[in-house]
Amino acid sequence: MDFFISNAYAQAAPQADPFGFLLPMIVIFGAFYFLLIRPQQKKQKAHTELVAALKVGDEIMTAGGILGKITGVSEHYAVVEIADKTEIKIQKASVSQVVPKGTIEEA
Repeated sequence: MDFFISNAYAQAAPQADPFGFLLPMIVIFGAFYFLLIRPQQKKQKAHTELVAALKVGDEIMTAGGILGKITGVSEHYAVVEIADKTEIKIQKASVSQVVPKGTIEEA
């Protein structure tokens, strides 16, 4: 009965290609760097420069949507006038953008 079933012999394991695993990982890391990490670093750098350049008289919008005019600036905080005789103290890091002069009068 041995002629119906052939013997199965073990074969040598194929040699692993050292670049077969490494190359796709490098490509994936490069894609993550250029699509996610680098743009976020540029955005963070631009925001840091914006916060460092804040001065009295700038009209700003905070991350919470508050529109106002800076009346005082310290190292970490800014005093913002949001209405006549109404001022609030905010962290400078919460400023999302400096709006063009005259924006407050239009609103």
